[in-house]
Amino acid sequence: MKNATLLTAAAVTAGALLAVTVSDAGAQPGQDAEPFRAAEFEFGSRFEIPDGQAPEIWNPAKRKLVAGGPMIGGTVRAVDPRTYCAMAGAGYDFIWVEMQHEAISWEQVARMWRTCPGPAAPGARVAYADEREIQHATDMGALVIVVPTVDSVEEAQAAVDWTYFPPLGRRSFGGGQGPREMWTGVPGGYRQTWNDNVVLILMIETLEGVESAREIARIPGVTALFAASGDLGNFSGFGEGEAEYEALITEVADAAIEAGIHACAPLRWANRPSFTCFQAGTETANILRGAQAEIGQAEERFRGTGGGAPAERSGTAALLAELTAQCGAITYEADCYAAVESAASGVRNAPAAEQVQVVRRLREIMGANPNQAARIGEIATGAGLAVNR
Repeated sequence: MKNATLLTAAAVTAGALLAVTVSDAGAQPGQDAEPFRAAEFEFGSRFEIPDGQAPEIWNPAKRKLVAGGPMIGGTVRAVDPRTYCAMAGAGYDFIWVEMQHEAISWEQVARMWRTCPGPAAPGARVAYADEREIQHATDMGALVIVVPTVDSVEEAQAAVDWTYFPPLGRRSFGGGQGPREMWTGVPGGYRQTWNDNVVLILMIETLEGVESAREIARIPGVTALFAASGDLGNFSGFGEGEAEYEALITEVADAAIEAGIHACAPLRWANRPSFTCFQAGTETANILRGAQAEIGQAEERFRGTGGGAPAERSGTAALLAELTAQCGAITYEADCYAAVESAASGVRNAPAAEQVQVVRRLREIMGANPNQAARIGEIATGAGLAVNR
């Protein structure tokens, strides 16, 4: 019995020791510590600018905005680097490559930007606010990001998240990014100063976007709201000059101003005091305008020699050139309609021969654009020029 008792005691002791050993082996360092919480983590100082220094604004578009504007962007829809370079060197502050409405690849865009990274800052209107779309733009070298059809605070926050590096956003940073080839030598370093240099423009184009505009404008990182002239007409059923339409535009501009950011619009609204940044015409429109101007100057010089047909009034020639530029291949209906109204009003009291020239051109435009023909006719008639046969 005594031996059995001793054996039992030994077994209990061994079991207890084994349990302690197993328990100790399974314990992990820091097991009693609080679980990690990302929201409570304090971002480090690795990317901070040294004390006493301010980040330099090396983006020419951002520099223009900081100075009060106007920041003007030319629009490119083609993929030819020579065409892009001509636009980039034409005097614009940035170039708006059209990625929403064109079948352009990011590889083609990257080629153009790397061929001519300046003097105009490279920019793009992406198709929507997601990581792939925006990071493709930034990684290829864009300094201006335009996001269309932003309807909600959630969409706006997503645009901020994928545009900015932490801690403001969630943009990834890694080797082989396009900017390394283009912006390696920027003052202060690309990663360190990116958040201070990028320009993020959110387009308000729908009624839902207008409703959310004041909240969207207050999100940190939003540089500007763009009052989209064409689509606000498309989504509202009203046009420029009508009270309902103008109220929408005013609401967007007021939302931006109230939040202390910028309001953007088409370049033809440069005379509206609320706006400080603008989208200008396309490379096609510029080619048309430039050709018209060059031909007009040549004809004027030729007539100075005593030859040629009688000169038409220069004002009419300019109106015809603008009609051709804005309506020859309609990119933005609102710009075409504005050119129609300007042309019709401009020749209302002109000689009959000049009116005939404008009417003929308007009819050509209406024939080539049947979907817009009725509205073009209404605008011209309302301005005092009958174009319908």
